Amino acid sequence: MRNETHHKGWNEKKTNDSWAIFKIMGEFVNGFEKMSQIGPCVSIFGSARTPLDDSNYKLAVKIAEKIVEAGYGVITGGGPGIMEAGNRGAHNAGGTSVGLNIDLPFEQHDNPYIDSDKSLDFDYFFVRKVMFVKYSQGFVVMPGGFGTLDELFESITLIQTNKIQKFPIILVGTEFWGGLMDWIKATLRDKFKTISAKDIDLIQLVDTEEEVVDALNKFYNNRSMSPNF
Repeated sequence: MRNETHHKGWNEKKTNDSWAIFKIMGEFVNGFEKMSQIGPCVSIFGSARTPLDDSNYKLAVKIAEKIVEAGYGVITGGGPGIMEAGNRGAHNAGGTSVGLNIDLPFEQHDNPYIDSDKSLDFDYFFVRKVMFVKYSQGFVVMPGGFGTLDELFESITLIQTNKIQKFPIILVGTEFWGGLMDWIKATLRDKFKTISAKDIDLIQLVDTEEEVVDALNKFYNNRSMSPNF
C-alpha cells in the first residue's frame, strides 16, 4: 500500500511537471509578442528596498530621463525602489516605460509609472530574465541585492560565452561597486586566473547620468540595435 501511494504521488508530480510546460510556453509567447513591439530599450536594475528620498533613487530617475532623451525606452522589473525610479524617469520624459513584474511573497508590487500596455506579469524568474536579455540594448545596474547581482552576472556570463550579442553593462556607483570590481580584478583575474583580462572590458563603472548615456552612445555609435537572439 505504501509503495502504491508513493508511486501514485510520483506519477501525479510528473503529470504536473508536464503541464507546467504549457504555462511556461504561455509566458514566453505573451512576452515575445508584447516585447517585440517596444523598440530600443535599456534595462535598469537595482534594489526594491531603496526609498524615495535615497540618493540612488533620485539618480535612477535622472538616468532614466537621460536614457529617454537619448532615444531609448526603459525596462525595469516593475516593482518599487530603483525599479520604480527607472519607470518614473521614463514616464517623466515621455518615453517608453516597461515593467516586467514577478510574483513574489514579499517586496514586489507593480509601480504606477509603467505604461498601461507595457506591464507584463511573470511567475517564472527564468522567463522574465530572457525578456530582459533579449529586448535590452544595455543594462544599467544600480546598487542592489542578490537579485541585482544575479541579473548582472548572468548577463556577463551570456556575453562571455557568446550566447548573446555584446551590449553595454554599466555599473552605477563607485562607492557601492568599487570593492566588487577590485575583487574581480585582483582575485579572479590576477591571482586565480579564473577569468581572462578581456572579460573585465564587459563592465563599465560610472557615477553620473551623463556617463551612462555617454557609454550607451559610444557603444552604439557604429552599431545597429536589435533583439539579442
